[in-house]
Amino acid sequence: MLRNKMKNIMLPKQFLFRLTFINILVVTAFVGLSSWAIYNTACVLAEGLVTMSYQKQVQFEATLFQYLLIFSISTIVIGSLTHFYLTKKLVNPLRELISSTKKMKQGEYPNPIQVKSDGEISELINHFNELVTQLKDNEQYRQKLVSDLSHEFRTPLSNLNGYLRALQNGVIEGDQKLYQSLYEETKRLIDLVEQMEQLKEWDYVSTQNFTEKSPVHIEKIVKQCIDMFRWAIQQANINLHVDVTPSIVTLNRSAITQVISNLLDNAIRYYEGTESITIRGIDFASQYKLCITGPGKPIPVEERERIFERFYRVDQSRSREFGGSGLGLAISKEIIEQHRGKIGIISEDNRHTFWFTLPKS
Repeated sequence: MLRNKMKNIMLPKQFLFRLTFINILVVTAFVGLSSWAIYNTACVLAEGLVTMSYQKQVQFEATLFQYLLIFSISTIVIGSLTHFYLTKKLVNPLRELISSTKKMKQGEYPNPIQVKSDGEISELINHFNELVTQLKDNEQYRQKLVSDLSHEFRTPLSNLNGYLRALQNGVIEGDQKLYQSLYEETKRLIDLVEQMEQLKEWDYVSTQNFTEKSPVHIEKIVKQCIDMFRWAIQQANINLHVDVTPSIVTLNRSAITQVISNLLDNAIRYYEGTESITIRGIDFASQYKLCITGPGKPIPVEERERIFERFYRVDQSRSREFGGSGLGLAISKEIIEQHRGKIGIISEDNRHTFWFTLPKS
């Protein structure tokens, strides 16, 4: 095992020596051929232009050969050393990249690779550093989310277990207040399970192309989504205003239904105030725009750009209370972009508009 690891570590050096050796052969062949051509040309020219005795001719050729030999050897040595230095300087970042990749395969997150030079290799390593940072952040968010979920599951399960055991043993008697409390605990458990489902859902959405599209009456999709939330809207005593222009849009029905549901659920979950929630659909020549507007807690300017990131939550304590996982908006963004559309938010004080556009065909 150790021998195999050492062999893998030596691969960049072997590559460096092999590349240097090949280039030495090429330089040697080129210099040798050039020297041979210069030597023969000079001998022919000297013999034809200058009248010399045989002894002087031999001496001239021997001296010329010595100079060319010294020149050739010097050129090969200097060229090889220069090539080795430049190649080593070029290969060193790749060697660090290989080492960092091996660490990632073992489940570690390596430190950023430092590159001073510019060029394609520098760009590749910079992208690799950004990838490592993003994967590390996502893993930290995921671990924190799992930890939060585990903690949140423990409390309602303990409460349910205690009350049900007490009811079973006749220690307490059930009444409307107790049943309402048990109902709220089961509702919390359902919300937590939905968060876990969103984790699986993200992995699924991020690998889909949503190529199965068909012409759909978008106003019907909006109506179906509203019907799913009708009870929640009534329970929260929220006024809903709908102004959706009928239009036929080519899309993946289930995916866009999920986007509308996510945005509507977000508007209901974080509703604060007395104003109504407005759903507006605008039909343009080549695209369709849907906006969901509602009152809520003000969102800082610096938070708005990150609100569609995976696992990102504007208010951690508030999100935990209402069961937000920070994945719903990220999933919606992924779906809309794979439909070649755009999604965004317009926030004015405590009124927020989530919008998305879709090409009609």
